[in-house]
Amino acid sequence: MIRRYGEAVKPGQSYRRRPGVYSVLPRGGKILVTFQESPVPEFQLPGGGIDPGEHPLAALHREVFEETGWKIAAPRRVGAFRRFTYMPEYDFWAEKICTVYLAHPVRPLGPPREAGHTAVWLDASEAPDLLGNPGDRAMLAKVLAGL
Repeated sequence: MIRRYGEAVKPGQSYRRRPGVYSVLPRGGKILVTFQESPVPEFQLPGGGIDPGEHPLAALHREVFEETGWKIAAPRRVGAFRRFTYMPEYDFWAEKICTVYLAHPVRPLGPPREAGHTAVWLDASEAPDLLGNPGDRAMLAKVLAGL
């Protein structure tokens, strides 16, 4: 059973399963995150949905690059969680299955390619309180406890 964070399941609501991959990216006492402007401005672990037929690690590299502009290396699975949420950009309710990896940010290759995203370095001590969703906060806290 994968732990749920965030909103409870709404009775009678149909949810579409949406697997995704996300990354904790520590470097020099800081954590590389993405700031997403909408639908709600918030800091997030970089990542996103796995496209049909795409390998999860390929999706992780693609999503981190799209949202931060950074190349990453040596991803290692940390854990997974699920959350039930409305995704306005796709106009559906989703059961997001979020697999989180610890990876090394290698170098920036350019600005984020995904509109509305900005790469931000947060102090590791502040980052858990600033992330927008409780699942991201829990996974980051797990990583930081092991560093």
